[in-house]
Amino acid sequence: MSMITLPLPRIRSDVLSVEQALAYRRSHRSFKDEPLSINDISQLLWAAYGLSMPIKGFLTCPSAGATYPLELYLVVGTEDVELSDSEFLEPGSYRYLPKYHVLAYVKPGHIKEEIHRACLSQKWVLQAKANIIISADYERTTRYYGERGIRYVILEAGHCAQNIYLEATALGLGAVAIGAFYDEELGEAVGLREGVQPVYMVSVGIPRHRYYLNEEALHEHIRRNRRRKGLV
Repeated sequence: MSMITLPLPRIRSDVLSVEQALAYRRSHRSFKDEPLSINDISQLLWAAYGLSMPIKGFLTCPSAGATYPLELYLVVGTEDVELSDSEFLEPGSYRYLPKYHVLAYVKPGHIKEEIHRACLSQKWVLQAKANIIISADYERTTRYYGERGIRYVILEAGHCAQNIYLEATALGLGAVAIGAFYDEELGEAVGLREGVQPVYMVSVGIPRHRYYLNEEALHEHIRRNRRRKGLV
């Protein structure tokens, strides 16, 4: 299995504050036909499920009992992710390995079209330059927490997806979460390991239109609502 070493993640940025990322975060369903960089991919995957406390192996998402049941897979098409001025990440699916911050090449080929069909032909899956499939080995958590562990895994997938959204926003990218797909078809297309199931997916690209929230407008809107409710 060939490996792609990702650029080391950055944990400092002067681009956006957490508050701004929360305010500007939106689901984008229209993307420009421009590639992402391997640095973008590195940051997105680290934010999603990368190491945050190396000495204990803790990741960027809260996880019940630190069982970390999620496995992240990246699907890209031809010339979707730029490695250098003349090189691109090969099309196919890749598994993200947080401990090493690398991509393991799982399945070559035009998988993007397959996952597009598995996702009920939602057009933004094809437009996006990175499709991140959040999958899970439920047994890692349910062996400790029983049936309740299923809920914990789903909650963790939500944390992971929001991390992708916020990092995408900070990078000037757009993201849209996808929950409508045929599980078996998506898992087979991506090449998920036996016992691992898709839970959620986030498509990322360069948005055609960005959203910004004006703080003064937000404050005025809240004040207006308070007046209407008789709270002032």
